[in-house]
Amino acid sequence: MINLAISLLVAAVALVVVQLATHWAIGYCVLPALAAFAIAFFILNRRVSRQVQALMDGVQKDLQAGRVEKALESLRGGFGLASRQFLLGAQLHGALGVLLYARKDFDEALPHLRRAFGRDWQAQATLGALLFQRKDYEGMSEAFEKAVRAGKKEGLPWSAYAWCWQKAGETQKAQAVLTRAVEANPSDDRLKANLQALQNGKKIKMRAYEPAWYQFHLEKLPPELSGGKRVVWQRR
Repeated sequence: MINLAISLLVAAVALVVVQLATHWAIGYCVLPALAAFAIAFFILNRRVSRQVQALMDGVQKDLQAGRVEKALESLRGGFGLASRQFLLGAQLHGALGVLLYARKDFDEALPHLRRAFGRDWQAQATLGALLFQRKDYEGMSEAFEKAVRAGKKEGLPWSAYAWCWQKAGETQKAQAVLTRAVEANPSDDRLKANLQALQNGKKIKMRAYEPAWYQFHLEKLPPELSGGKRVVWQRR
């Protein structure tokens, strides 16, 4: 990454300058070189972080105003910063993939979601939903497992994961997922209700997670949401 390379260069220059100026042994020059590296790396990363925050704030404003194409263009433009900071590219792929999926550009969303950061539970859950629709249940499970590890305290990825297993006819797997979910979130009444529904031979209810649930496109929007109201894409 560029920021790391620049910081290492600064450290190397600092090492040489200190050694020439003081005639200390190289070992004694390491500490000031490390300090120079830390300061340079902090300043460079802070600068990029501010640019990324401004980018994402602009994307969110565009989405709230219904300017989806402009939001997509801004996210794509953000890849110019990806070479400067670790994991930024994966984070941008996740954001872009989720947005493309939300507007049903599934084929275009897939490669971005596959390259998303593994700790981005929203992107991983979206990938799970997409692979479920394509009946790739092994891939679906792998993606949802990443989602529930990253979003352990979020009820939506747990319930969505279980919903997909139940829909695929794997009720026991769905129940196992929700059992783990309730163990991780003992005070979450929505997870408890869905687990109880499964235990009673009933279907999982996802209306408690609206409107976010409908961004997965696994169920049709109810009339009160489809009649003029929009499900606004949001990143957490």
